[in-house]
Amino acid sequence: MAFFLLLSCLALARAVYGCGIPTIQPVVTGYARIVNGEEAVPGSWPWQVSLQDTTGWHYCGGSLISRDWVVTAAHCSVALTDRVVLGEHDRSSSAEPIQNLAVAKVFTHPNWNPNTINNDVSLIKLATPAVLGSTVSPVCLASPGQVYDDGRICVTSGWGKTRSSALTTPSKLQQTALPVLSNEQCKTYWGSNISDVMVCAGAAGSSSCMGDSGGPLVCQNNGAWTLIGIVSWGSSRCSTSSPGVYARVTELRSWVDQIVASN
Repeated sequence: MAFFLLLSCLALARAVYGCGIPTIQPVVTGYARIVNGEEAVPGSWPWQVSLQDTTGWHYCGGSLISRDWVVTAAHCSVALTDRVVLGEHDRSSSAEPIQNLAVAKVFTHPNWNPNTINNDVSLIKLATPAVLGSTVSPVCLASPGQVYDDGRICVTSGWGKTRSSALTTPSKLQQTALPVLSNEQCKTYWGSNISDVMVCAGAAGSSSCMGDSGGPLVCQNNGAWTLIGIVSWGSSRCSTSSPGVYARVTELRSWVDQIVASN
């Protein structure tokens, strides 16, 4: 009896403080902007971050990877005056127990290239640690050498536009399930624009869009949701018949670990 109680306590601890195990389970159709996606279950992507400027305008997403660190896209150009909002679902609601945290430092990959969009990753050091709980907890990071571009279905989420011509972004967090493509498959759409530090997903009826940048592409690995991609670029029309392109975490993980360890 005591043994099973211990296992239950360990499972609870992992759910709240470990990575990739949401306390509130996501429900994804077909796996279950996001174009042709659906509203997420509130709190089911507890690592999802909204990056907002001083006016409260949401301009990019991000992912909590520990109490102190958030990963996003380099092209989001995070400023020290911006805010990192955790635990949010409905941005039009003032009733949610969100955490509105300041930015202490921003680290951008030294080989970030805005022309080729290679190494599109930045790390945000939070000024104060996030308080972990049922709606705020970190995602796991894909390890170097792990393979995910084998057609498996993964999920991206964000508050990006639901169509490219939309004047506003949705107030409620959206999600969609996407197949991950090999880079060889992706090059049939994007040619030599695709490099080894990118991973592609989509071309199957849904897409990420403007405002989703910096947000997560996650796959389940041994029961835990793992960040394999960071929303980077894609069709200017947010076409659902061409894949979105994400910064490939397995190739960028070593840099992330180095920055976190030394700061």
